[in-house]
Amino acid sequence: MADEYILLVCDDVPHDVVLSDPGVRVMDVVQVVRRLTGLSLWRSKVLTTQVPAVLLAGVPEEDAAAAVSALRDAGARAETRERPEPDVPRH
Repeated sequence: MADEYILLVCDDVPHDVVLSDPGVRVMDVVQVVRRLTGLSLWRSKVLTTQVPAVLLAGVPEEDAAAAVSALRDAGARAETRERPEPDVPRH
């Protein structure tokens, strides 16, 4: 039995939010990371210091842009990245 793969084409490509530098106001960024991810304060701090870090994966473009804006307002450098298409065999 052959495996069939179906690739759905959507208008909204999922995005990742990547923190590249927490900046000088690390605790402000930690609070934003905590609010965005729902992690504990300790885990948010650890995640913030291990850059580059993917904070949110596979979120809609609007949510990713809002998260990056909040991180930048706190003094961090962050960006959104489109998720690459999976390698799907094409017939």
